[in-house]
Amino acid sequence: MIALIVEYPFISALVAMAGLALLFGAVLGFAAIQFKVEGEPIVDQIDNLLPQTQCGQCGYPGCRPYAQAIADGEAINKCPPGGQGTIDDIADLLGVPAPSLDEEHGVEEDVKKVAYIREDECIGCTKCIQACPVDAILGAARHMHTVIASECAGCDLCVEPCPVDCIDMVPVPVGVSDWIWSTPPSTAEQLREFKSTDIIATDRHKVA
Repeated sequence: MIALIVEYPFISALVAMAGLALLFGAVLGFAAIQFKVEGEPIVDQIDNLLPQTQCGQCGYPGCRPYAQAIADGEAINKCPPGGQGTIDDIADLLGVPAPSLDEEHGVEEDVKKVAYIREDECIGCTKCIQACPVDAILGAARHMHTVIASECAGCDLCVEPCPVDCIDMVPVPVGVSDWIWSTPPSTAEQLREFKSTDIIATDRHKVA
């Protein structure tokens, strides 16, 4: 064996490296299973209900930290972008009463808004890029910036840092993808409360 190693040192080195790789791989695999850190399902569920604006209005640096804080007992009504709908959803998830929005952290907007940069006034300072928590602004130093509207979370954190005040928050037009249909009546009693003009002709026989 020693003679073989001396005669073919390169092959011996490859075999040794392969053996070490297998050994270290086995050790890492064992460690990954043995020391696996389980996630917190309730935190994940709360985080999924939050609007992911990462705006910090709740007093936390993002939605995930706020979700963790709620799981630890923090109030659930500190998210203006999510509004009352998000509060109600979290309350339903946790099985607690739904409080109204804490207005100390802001007010709920009736219409969603996104940032819009007046590009001819932009000086390319990059301060808005640094402030954007979701990387929705494109641009480079001393070059015009623009906002990717579909990625903008509407947090307005980019407005204040702009030294030339060229960023506006504009309402998002409501299209087919944003339309929310009202929930139809679910019982015969509720159906009877509708006016006859609210029900199509083919459905009228079902109300009688």
